[in-house]
Amino acid sequence: MLAALFIQGGINALRAPEAHAQAAKPVLDAVAPAVDKATEVAPVDQRPDDVMLIKIDAGVKIAAGTMLAFGKFPRLASTALAATLIPTTLAAHRFWEETDSQRKQEQQIHFLKNVSMLGGLLIAAADTEGKPSLGWRGRRAARLAAAQAGVVTGAAADATGRVTGAVHDAGGKLSGSTRQAGGTVAGLAAGLAGLAPAAGAAVSSRADLSSRAADLSRRAAKARRRAEKRGARLQKVAGKRAAQLQKAAEKRSAQLRKRAAKRGAELQKRFDRSPGLATKLGHDVAARASAVGHEVAHQAGGLAKDARKRAHALTH
Repeated sequence: MLAALFIQGGINALRAPEAHAQAAKPVLDAVAPAVDKATEVAPVDQRPDDVMLIKIDAGVKIAAGTMLAFGKFPRLASTALAATLIPTTLAAHRFWEETDSQRKQEQQIHFLKNVSMLGGLLIAAADTEGKPSLGWRGRRAARLAAAQAGVVTGAAADATGRVTGAVHDAGGKLSGSTRQAGGTVAGLAAGLAGLAPAAGAAVSSRADLSSRAADLSRRAAKARRRAEKRGARLQKVAGKRAAQLQKAAEKRSAQLRKRAAKRGAELQKRFDRSPGLATKLGHDVAARASAVGHEVAHQAGGLAKDARKRAHALTH
């Protein structure tokens, strides 16, 4: 639908190129220097005339409009149509030069219509239909190249580190051998020197022990200060928690006392309303106590009888 007007306009321009060239003469004169420069670098012998430029513009509109209508290279086709729409609008709809008010209003409407079509072409030229654009592809290729360069750089750094490590290892071994040889020579010299080195070693050992004792004393003092500070903090927390628990216990005790007093008052009211209820409860309790007593006595008699049987069996 967007391409329909461009195809129809291109066909009309091919049918009457002279009339379109006459209408577009102000714009063609304005772009003449740019056309001359393009002709110099193009493989043509001379600059095309105005009618030929109109035919070229018409051919671009028909070809690009057909491509856009069939969805073939829609972004490229929309860009080409947008490039042809700008000079066409400036040439055919110069409403600011009209003197008649009605004619000026008509040309202004056509001008704004072409501006709206230009916006639609720009949207179509930017639409990738969900596919990655050329800019995204370029940035992705740059990131991949940078990642590959980082891998190569890391491999080179790894190889360099290995070589450096081997060199340091060899140097360390040589230095160790040299120090070992120097230590052997020093030991021989100390043995030849007699008791002087031994005395120096003893003095050094005492100094080392003194230093360690001072360090341990400082650590003990620091630990003591930390323990005192921690104990004071824990004591404060314990006091606060004890006060909270005591307060909660007093509150709970008051609630229980209040509930017990309420229950006792309810029972007293029930006994007051039904004097026989208390007597009945007393009889029930006495009956239950008597039954329990008889049961206990019976079980005690059975146990005593069993004990006598076992004693008789053991004695005989």
